[in-house]
Amino acid sequence: MAETDTGTETALGYEQARDELIEVVRRLEAGGTSLEESLALWERGEELAQVCRHWLEGARARLDSALAAREGREGGGESGGSGAGE
Repeated sequence: MAETDTGTETALGYEQARDELIEVVRRLEAGGTSLEESLALWERGEELAQVCRHWLEGARARLDSALAAREGREGGGESGGSGAGE
């Protein structure tokens, strides 16, 4: 696995990062790890959360763009239309 944020983001898909984050949380909640290992798990969890945020922000931007394009097509050339496109 990559050490840098950029490497981690490009190496992991959303589902992979989410699943690994779930496992990190499970291990932290279960306890029984040394302080050093707990800190390492916490740091990894923060990296994975950032990867998930990156993917979700990208998905949100794509949805916003698609909705804006749809609204532009539906309302662009018509004024006072009935909205029958729905």
